[in-house]
Amino acid sequence: MKRLEKLVSIKDLPEAPVSNVPSLNQKTGTWRVFRPIVDKEKCIKCSICWRCCPDISIEIDNEGFPIINYDYCKGCGICAHECPKTAISMDREGK
Repeated sequence: MKRLEKLVSIKDLPEAPVSNVPSLNQKTGTWRVFRPIVDKEKCIKCSICWRCCPDISIEIDNEGFPIINYDYCKGCGICAHECPKTAISMDREGK
């Protein structure tokens, strides 16, 4: 099997159909275990969290800070993982 070379940009991805269907009609409810918390002191307003959220649960406010919509956030942690300044922590729900 041929080993894939490291992809260096989105342009290197193979062409394929893409569907980004947000779960706007499916609120999370009470099953989320962790919730992302944004530390505005650490945030550099890069919007990476907004771009990588699979549920489109992050909006950017007028100052450029991310705002989490907890009605739709599933608590997957992708935003926290991708944040270059660790400005998003994943806190246990109900803490």
